[in-house]
Amino acid sequence: MKLVIGLGNPGPEYERTRHNIGFRVVDKLAAQQGWKWNDRRSRAVLASGNLGLEKVTLVKPITYMNLSGEAVGELARWFKVRPEDMLVVYDELDLPAGKVRLRPNGSAAGHNGMKSIIHHLHTDAIPRLRVGVGHPTNTSIQGKDHVLGVPALDESILIDRAEDRAVEAIRLVIAQGISTTMNSVNTDPEEAQRKAGEQERRRQERAERLLLKREREAAARVLASESKLSKIENAGVSLVSDQEAGNEGNTKLNIE
Repeated sequence: MKLVIGLGNPGPEYERTRHNIGFRVVDKLAAQQGWKWNDRRSRAVLASGNLGLEKVTLVKPITYMNLSGEAVGELARWFKVRPEDMLVVYDELDLPAGKVRLRPNGSAAGHNGMKSIIHHLHTDAIPRLRVGVGHPTNTSIQGKDHVLGVPALDESILIDRAEDRAVEAIRLVIAQGISTTMNSVNTDPEEAQRKAGEQERRRQERAERLLLKREREAAARVLASESKLSKIENAGVSLVSDQEAGNEGNTKLNIE
Protein backbone atom coordinates (compact mmCIF):
# COMPACT_ATOMS: atom_id res chain seq x y z
CA MET A 1 0.00 0.00 0.00
CA LYS A 2 1.11 3.56 -0.79
CA LEU A 3 0.06 6.84 0.79
CA VAL A 4 0.24 9.89 -1.48
CA ILE A 5 -0.12 13.01 0.63
CA GLY A 6 -0.93 16.35 -0.93
CA LEU A 7 -0.26 19.32 1.33
CA GLY A 8 -2.38 22.44 1.53
CA ASN A 9 -4.83 24.42 3.62
CA PRO A 10 -8.55 23.61 3.85
CA GLY A 11 -11.11 26.19 2.78
CA PRO A 12 -12.14 27.84 -0.50
CA GLU A 13 -10.03 30.94 0.20
CA TYR A 14 -6.88 28.81 -0.22
CA GLU A 15 -7.89 26.71 -3.22
CA ARG A 16 -5.98 28.62 -5.92
CA THR A 17 -3.01 29.69 -3.80
CA ARG A 18 0.52 28.50 -4.50
CA HIS A 19 0.58 26.76 -1.11
CA ASN A 20 -2.25 24.41 -2.15
CA ILE A 21 -0.42 22.79 -5.05
CA GLY A 22 -0.30 19.49 -3.14
CA PHE A 23 -4.08 19.45 -2.74
CA ARG A 24 -4.62 20.24 -6.42
CA VAL A 25 -2.25 17.51 -7.61
CA VAL A 26 -3.98 14.75 -5.66
CA ASP A 27 -7.37 16.21 -6.66
CA LYS A 28 -6.39 15.88 -10.31
CA LEU A 29 -5.23 12.29 -9.86
CA ALA A 30 -8.45 11.37 -8.02
CA ALA A 31 -10.56 12.97 -10.76
CA GLN A 32 -8.67 11.09 -13.49
CA GLN A 33 -9.17 7.79 -11.66
CA GLY A 34 -12.77 8.47 -10.66
CA TRP A 35 -11.91 8.13 -6.97
CA LYS A 36 -14.17 9.90 -4.47
CA TRP A 37 -13.10 11.87 -1.42
CA ASN A 38 -15.63 10.05 0.73
CA ASP A 39 -13.52 8.91 3.67
CA ARG A 40 -12.34 10.91 6.68
CA ARG A 41 -9.78 9.67 9.16
CA SER A 42 -7.18 11.18 11.48
CA ARG A 43 -8.01 14.77 10.50
CA ALA A 44 -7.62 14.08 6.79
CA VAL A 45 -9.87 13.36 3.82
CA LEU A 46 -9.03 10.27 1.79
CA ALA A 47 -9.64 8.86 -1.68
CA SER A 48 -8.55 5.31 -2.46
CA GLY A 49 -8.21 2.93 -5.37
CA ASN A 50 -5.70 0.88 -7.31
CA LEU A 51 -2.98 1.99 -9.69
CA GLY A 52 -2.06 -1.20 -11.48
CA LEU A 53 -1.67 -3.82 -8.78
CA GLU A 54 -0.88 -1.29 -6.05
CA LYS A 55 -3.38 -0.10 -3.47
CA VAL A 56 -3.10 3.69 -3.23
CA THR A 57 -4.68 6.09 -0.76
CA LEU A 58 -4.61 9.81 -1.51
CA VAL A 59 -4.50 12.06 1.53
CA LYS A 60 -5.36 15.72 2.14
CA PRO A 61 -4.65 16.71 5.76
CA ILE A 62 -7.19 19.26 7.04
CA THR A 63 -5.08 20.34 10.02
CA TYR A 64 -3.76 23.36 8.11
CA MET A 65 -0.30 23.24 6.61
CA ASN A 66 1.89 23.70 9.69
CA LEU A 67 0.29 20.76 11.53
CA SER A 68 0.24 18.32 8.58
CA GLY A 69 2.50 15.89 10.42
CA GLU A 70 -0.12 15.24 13.09
CA ALA A 71 -2.54 13.80 10.53
CA VAL A 72 0.18 11.99 8.56
CA GLY A 73 1.65 10.41 11.69
CA GLU A 74 -1.75 9.10 12.78
CA LEU A 75 -2.45 7.69 9.30
CA ALA A 76 0.96 6.04 9.13
CA ARG A 77 0.22 4.20 12.38
CA TRP A 78 -3.34 3.34 11.34
CA PHE A 79 -2.38 1.92 7.94
CA LYS A 80 0.99 0.60 9.20
CA VAL A 81 2.72 2.29 6.28
CA ARG A 82 6.46 2.89 6.36
CA PRO A 83 7.82 6.37 5.45
CA GLU A 84 9.43 4.97 2.29
CA ASP A 85 5.96 3.92 1.10
CA MET A 86 4.70 7.49 1.24
CA LEU A 87 4.98 10.32 -1.26
CA VAL A 88 4.44 13.89 -0.09
CA VAL A 89 3.49 16.50 -2.70
CA TYR A 90 3.94 20.20 -1.99
CA ASP A 91 5.00 23.63 -3.25
CA GLU A 92 8.64 24.72 -3.27
CA LEU A 93 9.93 28.29 -3.10
CA ASP A 94 13.46 27.27 -4.06
CA LEU A 95 12.34 25.88 -7.43
CA PRO A 96 11.39 28.17 -10.32
CA ALA A 97 7.68 28.27 -11.08
CA GLY A 98 6.64 25.25 -13.13
CA LYS A 99 9.61 23.01 -12.28
CA VAL A 100 9.04 19.57 -10.75
CA ARG A 101 11.57 17.64 -8.67
CA LEU A 102 11.45 14.22 -6.99
CA ARG A 103 13.62 13.23 -4.02
CA PRO A 104 13.74 10.14 -1.78
CA ASN A 105 14.73 12.06 1.38
CA GLY A 106 16.18 15.28 2.71
CA SER A 107 15.43 18.23 4.94
CA ALA A 108 12.25 20.29 4.88
CA ALA A 109 14.20 23.24 3.43
CA GLY A 110 11.96 25.68 5.28
CA HIS A 111 8.62 24.15 4.27
CA ASN A 112 6.57 24.00 7.47
CA GLY A 113 4.25 21.25 6.27
CA MET A 114 7.15 18.95 5.42
CA LYS A 115 8.91 19.98 8.63
CA SER A 116 5.89 18.84 10.64
CA ILE A 117 5.77 15.49 8.84
CA ILE A 118 9.48 14.85 9.44
CA HIS A 119 8.99 15.69 13.13
CA HIS A 120 6.06 13.31 13.62
CA LEU A 121 7.57 10.42 11.62
CA HIS A 122 10.99 10.89 13.27
CA THR A 123 12.82 10.62 9.95
CA ASP A 124 13.60 12.68 6.87
CA ALA A 125 13.75 9.56 4.68
CA ILE A 126 10.37 10.39 3.21
CA PRO A 127 9.97 10.59 -0.60
CA ARG A 128 8.68 13.94 -1.74
CA LEU A 129 7.52 15.51 -4.99
CA ARG A 130 8.02 19.27 -5.11
CA VAL A 131 6.42 21.71 -7.54
CA GLY A 132 8.19 25.03 -7.90
CA VAL A 133 6.51 28.37 -7.23
CA GLY A 134 9.70 30.45 -7.18
CA HIS A 135 10.61 33.31 -4.88
CA PRO A 136 8.69 36.58 -5.18
CA THR A 137 10.15 39.00 -7.70
CA ASN A 138 9.13 41.85 -5.40
CA THR A 139 11.65 41.76 -2.56
CA SER A 140 9.21 43.51 -0.22
CA ILE A 141 6.93 40.43 -0.31
CA GLN A 142 7.80 37.75 2.22
CA GLY A 143 7.85 34.06 1.32
CA LYS A 144 4.82 33.35 3.51
CA ASP A 145 2.73 35.96 1.73
CA HIS A 146 3.98 34.76 -1.65
CA VAL A 147 2.90 31.13 -1.18
CA LEU A 148 -0.47 32.20 0.23
CA GLY A 149 -1.06 34.37 -2.82
CA VAL A 150 -2.78 33.47 -6.07
CA PRO A 151 -0.39 33.47 -9.05
CA ALA A 152 -0.90 35.73 -12.05
CA LEU A 153 -2.21 34.21 -15.27
CA ASP A 154 1.14 33.48 -16.94
CA GLU A 155 2.55 31.91 -13.78
CA SER A 156 -0.72 30.05 -13.19
CA ILE A 157 -0.35 28.39 -16.61
CA LEU A 158 3.17 27.21 -15.72
CA ILE A 159 2.04 25.86 -12.38
CA ASP A 160 -0.99 24.12 -13.87
CA ARG A 161 1.23 22.29 -16.36
CA ALA A 162 3.63 21.38 -13.59
CA GLU A 163 0.75 19.94 -11.58
CA ASP A 164 -0.15 17.75 -14.56
CA ARG A 165 3.47 16.53 -14.74
CA ALA A 166 3.37 15.83 -11.01
CA VAL A 167 0.29 13.64 -11.50
CA GLU A 168 2.17 11.63 -14.13
CA ALA A 169 5.18 11.43 -11.83
CA ILE A 170 3.01 9.88 -9.10
CA ARG A 171 1.84 7.24 -11.54
CA LEU A 172 5.45 6.48 -12.48
CA VAL A 173 6.58 6.25 -8.87
CA ILE A 174 3.81 3.75 -8.12
CA ALA A 175 4.56 1.72 -11.26
CA GLN A 176 8.37 1.64 -11.29
CA GLY A 177 9.70 3.07 -8.03
CA ILE A 178 11.28 6.36 -7.10
CA SER A 179 14.86 5.72 -8.28
CA THR A 180 13.89 5.00 -11.88
CA THR A 181 11.31 7.78 -11.92
CA MET A 182 13.81 10.38 -10.72
CA ASN A 183 15.79 9.97 -13.93
CA SER A 184 12.88 11.17 -16.02
CA VAL A 185 11.09 13.57 -13.67
CA ASN A 186 14.20 15.49 -12.63
CA THR A 187 15.27 16.07 -16.21
CA ASP A 188 14.20 19.54 -17.28
CA PRO A 189 12.31 19.25 -20.62
CA GLU A 190 13.92 22.42 -22.00
CA GLU A 191 17.37 21.31 -20.88
CA ALA A 192 16.78 17.85 -22.34
CA GLN A 193 15.72 19.43 -25.64
CA ARG A 194 18.82 21.65 -25.65
CA LYS A 195 21.09 18.67 -24.96
CA ALA A 196 19.36 16.67 -27.68
CA GLY A 197 19.95 19.56 -30.09
CA GLU A 198 23.63 19.71 -29.14
CA GLN A 199 23.99 15.95 -29.62
CA GLU A 200 22.36 16.19 -33.05
CA ARG A 201 24.65 19.09 -34.00
CA ARG A 202 27.73 17.13 -32.91
CA ARG A 203 26.49 14.10 -34.83
CA GLN A 204 26.11 16.18 -37.99
CA GLU A 205 29.58 17.70 -37.50
CA ARG A 206 31.10 14.22 -37.12
CA ALA A 207 29.28 13.07 -40.25
CA GLU A 208 30.51 16.11 -42.18
CA ARG A 209 34.10 15.58 -41.00
CA LEU A 210 33.92 11.92 -41.95
CA LEU A 211 32.53 12.80 -45.39
CA LEU A 212 35.26 15.41 -45.91
CA LYS A 213 37.91 12.91 -44.86
CA ARG A 214 36.59 10.33 -47.28
CA GLU A 215 36.49 12.92 -50.08
CA ARG A 216 40.10 13.87 -49.37
CA GLU A 217 41.18 10.23 -49.29
CA ALA A 218 39.37 9.60 -52.57
CA ALA A 219 41.02 12.65 -54.14
CA ALA A 220 44.42 11.48 -52.90
CA ARG A 221 43.84 8.05 -54.43
CA VAL A 222 42.89 9.64 -57.75
CA LEU A 223 46.02 11.80 -57.70
CA ALA A 224 48.17 8.80 -56.82
CA SER A 225 46.57 6.81 -59.62
CA GLU A 226 47.09 9.65 -62.12
CA SER A 227 50.71 10.07 -61.01
CA LYS A 228 51.35 6.36 -61.44
CA LEU A 229 49.72 6.37 -64.87
CA SER A 230 51.78 9.40 -65.86
CA LYS A 231 54.99 7.62 -64.87
CA ILE A 232 54.00 4.57 -66.88
CA GLU A 233 53.20 6.72 -69.89
CA ASN A 234 56.52 8.58 -69.58
CA ALA A 235 58.38 5.29 -69.30
CA GLY A 236 56.63 4.07 -72.46
CA VAL A 237 57.55 7.21 -74.39
CA SER A 238 61.16 6.87 -73.30
CA LEU A 239 61.27 3.26 -74.42
CA VAL A 240 59.81 4.16 -77.81
CA SER A 241 62.33 6.95 -78.19
CA ASP A 242 65.20 4.57 -77.42
CA GLN A 243 63.85 2.09 -79.94
CA GLU A 244 63.53 4.79 -82.59
CA ALA A 245 67.04 5.95 -81.88
CA GLY A 246 68.32 2.38 -82.24
CA ASN A 247 66.47 1.90 -85.49
CA GLU A 248 67.92 5.15 -86.83
CA GLY A 249 71.40 3.95 -85.94
CA ASN A 250 70.85 0.66 -87.74
CA THR A 251 69.59 2.50 -90.76
CA LYS A 252 72.72 4.66 -90.89
CA LEU A 253 74.89 1.57 -90.54
CA ASN A 254 73.11 -0.14 -93.42
CA ILE A 255 73.54 2.93 -95.58
CA GLU A 256 77.25 3.08 -94.90
